[in-house]
Amino acid sequence: MPLRNRVSPLGELVADPARGLVYGNRGCLHDADGRIRRPYQVRRWIACRLEFRGRRRTPLMRPGRFTELFFLDEATALAAGHRPCAECRREDYDRFAALWLDLHGERGADTIDRRLHGERWDTAGRSRRLHHARFDDLPEGAFVLQDGSPMLVLRKELLHWSPSGYAGRVPRPTGAATLITPPSLVAVLSSGWRPSVPVVHPSADSPRAASGTTPPWHRAPKEDSPSG
Repeated sequence: MPLRNRVSPLGELVADPARGLVYGNRGCLHDADGRIRRPYQVRRWIACRLEFRGRRRTPLMRPGRFTELFFLDEATALAAGHRPCAECRREDYDRFAALWLDLHGERGADTIDRRLHGERWDTAGRSRRLHHARFDDLPEGAFVLQDGSPMLVLRKELLHWSPSGYAGRVPRPTGAATLITPPSLVAVLSSGWRPSVPVVHPSADSPRAASGTTPPWHRAPKEDSPSG
């Protein structure tokens, strides 16, 4: 069975065999048996390269080590509230930090992480925080919650997300939107963000994402075996 370490735009962990194009972590989330026990350990949620200096990341989810997470693409990682890693994506991080300073007047990873944590997580309610926006103001690469499903804003359309890619699209509405991507990261996307990892998975432009709708992705069970 696949591990429960694939991340949805809502930041939730799901079990799916797809790995995606971006890797990351938010601390140790699993117990000694590989079961997910908490949504995060630290405020530093990062998005990394799949490969870096030949480092081996297997076996995954070792006891006491951070939980290896996988995202479909950079847009998914940003929606979940992860920023570029300052080690394996140093050039991306430096550009991100410069944009952040211009946009928000803040510098330093700790300051960035503190703001992002407040935008992505309601600590009082112990739940994901969503935001109000208008569809006309959203850049490509942002995620919204539409009819209970996370959907990617791309050009004049919304694309249904799944752990393995985008399948099905509908016209972008007008009016109010329920925004998943933290507002500070939406501002980064609006500034013309172009990282070294793919912003959007290639399936967004494939025949799979033809016009029409598909059922929303299925939530994974609360616990999952680490056997695959």
